[in-house]
Amino acid sequence: MNRIKDISNSQIRFIRVLWCDNANIIRAKAVYVDSVEDQEVAVGISRGQQGVPVMYDGVVAGCGLDPVGEITLKGDMSTLTPIPYAPGHARVMGDMLHEGKVWENCPRGFLKKIITQLGKEGLEVKAAFENEFYLLKNAKNNNRDNRDNENHQDNTHGKNNKNNGNGLLIQPSDFTPFSSSFSMDLNHDIVMDIVEALIAQNITVEQYYPESGPGQQEITVGYTDALQAASDQIVFRETVKAVASKHNLLGSFLPKIFPDKAGSGCHLHLSLWKDGENILHDPASQYGLSETGKQFIAGIIHHLPAFMAITTPIPRSYRRIRPHMWSGAYQVWGLNNREAAIRVIREDDGKIRHFELKTVDATSNPYLTLGVVIAAGLDGIHKQMVLEEPVQQDPATFSPLEMDKLGIRPLPGNMGEALDNLEKDEVILNALGEDLSKSYLAVKKTEYEALKNLSSTQEVELLLDKY
Repeated sequence: MNRIKDISNSQIRFIRVLWCDNANIIRAKAVYVDSVEDQEVAVGISRGQQGVPVMYDGVVAGCGLDPVGEITLKGDMSTLTPIPYAPGHARVMGDMLHEGKVWENCPRGFLKKIITQLGKEGLEVKAAFENEFYLLKNAKNNNRDNRDNENHQDNTHGKNNKNNGNGLLIQPSDFTPFSSSFSMDLNHDIVMDIVEALIAQNITVEQYYPESGPGQQEITVGYTDALQAASDQIVFRETVKAVASKHNLLGSFLPKIFPDKAGSGCHLHLSLWKDGENILHDPASQYGLSETGKQFIAGIIHHLPAFMAITTPIPRSYRRIRPHMWSGAYQVWGLNNREAAIRVIREDDGKIRHFELKTVDATSNPYLTLGVVIAAGLDGIHKQMVLEEPVQQDPATFSPLEMDKLGIRPLPGNMGEALDNLEKDEVILNALGEDLSKSYLAVKKTEYEALKNLSSTQEVELLLDKY
């Protein structure tokens, strides 16, 4: 099919070529449609782009990259989609190429490589990202414009304004409780616009409900193959933020905005397939999990303390991951246990069709996240790792002696610890490759050193509209 011709005959004028960098900032260059030749869309970007942190537009030291030299960002034309909230624009996901080959620093290329390795075992992963996000009333502008009058406003507006405890004034879109039907009414127009925009971009919407925090929402989407799931996550984030802006709201996926309110996770749901069949369930096996499924999950649990530097990649990620918060603060799994890092979901009919990794948030690059999770699971299969006993109660309720006896270990409590673990995990580093692991670690170490010294107010203000 001549996709460019179809676009040329429409009202589309620009095609955005997207990439997602090591800081998980979604970036794009746009090509005017009449300038496209040979059914391909490609633009040049600096090779230093993968060395840019979240705080500024400059290349960090030690990443092995610099501003000299170009990388080709080639659009995957199978992903060409008109953008419903940006009339006249369409979007393609970009692959980073160097001298005609996949660039070693390309996150999308990394995921494709891992999917190929999994395919050599005759296996396939299907996945979906489950996003939580906040809708906020002009939070950053309100803070900037009214910083000097903050105390006066807080006293004047009372319950209409909430302070995060460190001076940053934020107004959520509502203050209703978890799963409130009234919240559905209050946020009806914006949620419907988000949903219609997602559907127009070929994303299957499954469920929606207001989450626990003030102004917090959750919209779940259907599972698909791993590469598409990662791309859908990019589209989801873009859509929520763009549609929220049209409603004069800020949509934020930052994992912890309010210190005393629920954080926003991005739980990753996974299933394992072979020859077109879901192979997670085995009714004759222990726990109802197939042997391959158990090994795959064991590998993920084993490498979790290291790859958390990728799935929960900023200091604020660790303000969300706490005991008793349903965020997976311990290196354990359980059947339908929402406090376990991995929740294996046994459905009403007794079958297990998928499991959920809870230690993920939307500040993570979805291509890197899915890639390292699959690489960890694949290592579990290759080494025939043994899955430990499930934990069937809140791990934090055990005494230290019981935890030690049962092998229950807390996961990293800060980004620095996770980065240290990643540097020691040869399996994950080798999966990433020398170039990507070097650039990623350099960016994240630089971010950690800069962000850890900020006050909570400063950190939230810096990151609130970036994620």
